[in-house]
Amino acid sequence: MFKHWPTLLLGLIVSIVFLLSIFTFQVKSTETVVVTTFGKISGVKDAGLHFCWPYPVQQIHRFDNRYHCFDGNTGKIEETNTADGQPVIAEIFVVYKVADPQKLFRSLGGIPQAEDKLNSQMRTVKTGVFGKYKFDELVSTDPSKMKLDEIEQEMEKAIAPIVLGQYGIEVEYVGIKTLGLPEKNTENVFNRMKAERNVVAEQYRADGKKEAQTMKNQADNTRKLKLAEAEAQAKRIKAEGDAKAASYYAVFKEEPELAAFLRKLESMRKILPGKTTLILNTNYAPFDLLKLDQNLKAEENKEKKK
Repeated sequence: MFKHWPTLLLGLIVSIVFLLSIFTFQVKSTETVVVTTFGKISGVKDAGLHFCWPYPVQQIHRFDNRYHCFDGNTGKIEETNTADGQPVIAEIFVVYKVADPQKLFRSLGGIPQAEDKLNSQMRTVKTGVFGKYKFDELVSTDPSKMKLDEIEQEMEKAIAPIVLGQYGIEVEYVGIKTLGLPEKNTENVFNRMKAERNVVAEQYRADGKKEAQTMKNQADNTRKLKLAEAEAQAKRIKAEGDAKAASYYAVFKEEPELAAFLRKLESMRKILPGKTTLILNTNYAPFDLLKLDQNLKAEENKEKKK
């Protein structure tokens, strides 16, 4: 009998493993499980090892509790109209997770059915929300006019309460994945955007010319002011020079011959600034200074005669 102990022990272990695989189930940390007994919900299990009755008494329904990014399965890229009648092609996406697996299982049964309902809500809300906004609030050269963030928030507020209350799906975020134009309208839109940019460019040019003219006027005013100050200073200097010259003239009156001599020297200096050879009549002023030696001799003869 002792010879069969290893075989019996192995059989026991296999039996235990088999029973555990039948009467237990493992739930991952990324899952939530809904347990049904004879088709009715009997519990919701989180991560860990749990006991259960084998099929068909109890069934295990697994739901992934992580966030999912869903961009629709039908009508993802379709044309819709803005408030001013402009057609646009918009595609949105939803980030969601299963918040209440029991409600989801009871209302729809599983994730594929839930995404079908979510897809329907996305299409309805997208058409309604985009229809409230004008085209230049979606596509514009002026970032301050665009309201894409408001559109995303409004779609989230419209979708989230419905799918959470009816299906137990929590919507974390709704975003715009694609925003385009029908091919037939692209050229017209681009032309309009170019026209808008040209208007802005002309405004910048006008502002630049205005600023340039202002700077030019300021420079002219500064130039005129400095010229006026320089002229006033020149007049003051000239007046001071005239006053000093008047005092010198008073001295010249005492020595008229000296004054005449200095005047003649000044005239010669201006007429002959460099080395020059001239043939002149020394009988006329101021060239009579060139006969200085003769004049001095004449004066000496006069003195001797006296």
